[in-house]
Amino acid sequence: MAVLVCQGSGRPVGVEEPIPRDATCEGCGRDLRCCRNCRHFDERYHNQCTETEAEPVVEKTRRNFCEYFYFSLAAFAGGPQGRDRAAEARAKLEGLFRKGDGGKG
Repeated sequence: MAVLVCQGSGRPVGVEEPIPRDATCEGCGRDLRCCRNCRHFDERYHNQCTETEAEPVVEKTRRNFCEYFYFSLAAFAGGPQGRDRAAEARAKLEGLFRKGDGGKG
């Protein structure tokens, strides 16, 4: 049987399938039944999900009620690879003010 690994911490999951909705990782404390741990999760797809019938989920690291959830058998891929929207917004805002200050720094 394949070892299930939390995509948040890289630690083996101590819970057997089906994963309960309230299960958390012993290593990082994150929810196990979330998009990041699902076999359908793929950042390259619309809504980051290969399952076309699944409802869109905004927070990919939080538990949800998706009926298409199957724990991924993929090896640990590291932390979330998605963009950091807050950092992007901050950088754009800083860039906006740098452009408008007339070089007075």
